[in-house]
Amino acid sequence: MLGEVELDELLSHRDKLNLRIQSIIDQRTEPFGVKVISVEVKQVDLPEQMQRAMAKQAEAERERRAKVIHAEGEFTPPRSSWTPPPCWPPSPFTIQLRYLQTLTEIGVERTPPSSSRCLWR
Repeated sequence: MLGEVELDELLSHRDKLNLRIQSIIDQRTEPFGVKVISVEVKQVDLPEQMQRAMAKQAEAERERRAKVIHAEGEFTPPRSSWTPPPCWPPSPFTIQLRYLQTLTEIGVERTPPSSSRCLWR
């Protein structure tokens, strides 16, 4: 019965599932004159493969949220009281800083986890 529902539903709607399980048990035990008073799902053991898949999914979701937050931060203007007029062109200095920041971000994203030492010392 627990295999028929999603894991999120199992965790959030335990009471409903407990009642469904109790009704199934009541149907099977009624002919013998047995009445089960309480049914409760306390622990669900997941296969290791499913646990790894869930961990990967959670990590991907966290990375997606981080990228969305970062992108929103890039497009949200700073909360300063002074903003330059739109007719002012960006200075070469700020363009160079933005270029270097982008290179740094690309380098961090593409660095494999095993290479943690610096080659430029």
